[in-house]
Amino acid sequence: MGRVFVCNCFGVTEAQVKQHAQDGACTPRQIASACKAGTDCGSCVRRIQALLGREACPRRELMDQGDSAAALAAEPALAEALDEAA
Repeated sequence: MGRVFVCNCFGVTEAQVKQHAQDGACTPRQIASACKAGTDCGSCVRRIQALLGREACPRRELMDQGDSAAALAAEPALAEALDEAA
């Protein structure tokens, strides 16, 4: 089986999106920041959402397990925002 492209504008494959998700990108915006997928014509955003919905998000799993400290360690910007809000 050949490569399955998710974003034709930037040549991003399904495998690349899944890898970025495993590396911690849990939203289409985070995927876009990682590889530009979804930032040109936008036709791939729904496909990215579907892939993210099926794939486990490491930070989401940590939050679901109640390990918010580990999830925040995986996302320093989130930890800073929560500290500022407190």
